[in-house]
Amino acid sequence: MAKALDGQSILLLAVNGLFVLSGALSGTFLNIFLWKSKQDYAMIGWFTISQQIALGLTFWIAGKWVKEHNKMNSLRVGTALSGLFYLLVLVAGQDAVQYIWPLGLLLGAALGFFWLAFNVVTFEVTDTGNRDLFNGWIGLLGSVTGIVGPWFSGWIISRMQDDAGYRLIFTISLCIYGVAVVFSFFLKKRKPQGNYQWGEPVRELARPGSPWRRTALGLAAQGLREGVYSFLIVLLVYEATRQEWKLGQFSLITSAVSLVTFWVAGKWLKPRYRYAGMLAGALLLAGFMVPLLWSLKYGMLLIMGIGTAVVMPLYLIPMVSVSFDLMGTSQENAEKRVELMVLRELCLMSGRLLGIFLYVAVLSVSDTPKTVTWLIVGLGFAPVLSWLFMRQQLKEIRK
Repeated sequence: MAKALDGQSILLLAVNGLFVLSGALSGTFLNIFLWKSKQDYAMIGWFTISQQIALGLTFWIAGKWVKEHNKMNSLRVGTALSGLFYLLVLVAGQDAVQYIWPLGLLLGAALGFFWLAFNVVTFEVTDTGNRDLFNGWIGLLGSVTGIVGPWFSGWIISRMQDDAGYRLIFTISLCIYGVAVVFSFFLKKRKPQGNYQWGEPVRELARPGSPWRRTALGLAAQGLREGVYSFLIVLLVYEATRQEWKLGQFSLITSAVSLVTFWVAGKWLKPRYRYAGMLAGALLLAGFMVPLLWSLKYGMLLIMGIGTAVVMPLYLIPMVSVSFDLMGTSQENAEKRVELMVLRELCLMSGRLLGIFLYVAVLSVSDTPKTVTWLIVGLGFAPVLSWLFMRQQLKEIRK
C-alpha cells in the first residue's frame, strides 16, 4: 500500500522545485543564447560534454563529502555554484561563447554537487512504499516549472531588445537559487554514514551476479538519448521558428501534458506494472521520433513533443525507481547508497557522453538537416535498449 509523504519529503520537493524552476527559466534559453553568438552545432555539443565530464567527476569526488560529512552542504554548494554560473554569464555577455569549457565545467560541477546530495537524501526520506509517488511528484513539479519557466522567459525575451531579456531572466534565476539555499537550511542534517569507498562502483560491477551489471547498461542507454536530446530538441524548435516565444510555447504545451501524465503515472503506476509500462513507454518514445524523418517544421516537432510528454512517465518512473530500489535490497546496499548513487550517475554520464561524442563525430562529417534528423531518430530508440537490459529486474518486481 502506498504511503503518504512526510514533512521532510515535501520540503525536499520544494527545494527541488525551486532549483528546477530556475533551470527552466534560464536553462531552456541558455543554449539559444550561445547559439545566437556562434551558430555551431558542434560548439553546443562540446559545451554539453564539458558539463557531463564535470558532473560525473563531481559525483565521484563529492561522494566522500556526502557520505562522511554534511550532505546538506553539498546541496547548498551546488545551488550556489549554479547561481555563480549565471552571474558569470551575465558578466561575460556575448563573449560567454569564448569560455565554453570553463563555464561548462562550472555548471556541471554545480549540478553534480546538487543532484548527488538530492538523490541520496531522496533515498533516505523515501522507501519502496512511497518512492513511485515521490518520483511522480518530482515529474509533476518538473512539468509545472516547465510550463511557467520557458513560457515566461520566452515572453520576456521576445519583448526586450538585444540581450536585455536574457540578462533579466538570468538575474531572476540567480535570485531563485538564493531562495533555494535558504529553504535548504530547513532540511534536517543527515548523519554521516561511515567511510567512503572510492572504488566501490567498479567493485560492484565486477561482482559476479550483481544486478547492477544489467542496470548499468540500462542507465547508459538512457543517457545515450538524454545527452543529445537535452539540447538538440531546443535548437531544432528554435531553428524551425527563429522566435523565442515559440520555443516558450513549445515548452508550455509539452510540459502541461507532462503535468497530467506524471500525476497519473505517479498515482497509478504500481511496481507490478513497471514491466509492461516501461516497454510500452520505450516503444512509443521511439515511435514518436520517426515522423521527424519527413518534416522538421514546428507543427511536427510539437506533435513529437506532445507524444513524448504523454508516454515519458511510463518509461522514466520505472527507470528511476528500479535503480533506487536496488540500493535498498539489503542493509549492506543501504549503507553503500552514496557509492551506488555515484555508480548510477557514472553510468548515465557514460551514456550521455557516448551519445554526444557520436553526435559531434557525425556532424564533423555532415551537418545537413537530414543527417541531424537521422541521428536524433536513431538515438530515439535507446529507451528500448534500456528496457531490454533491465527487463529481468522488472520481471522480478512483477512477481
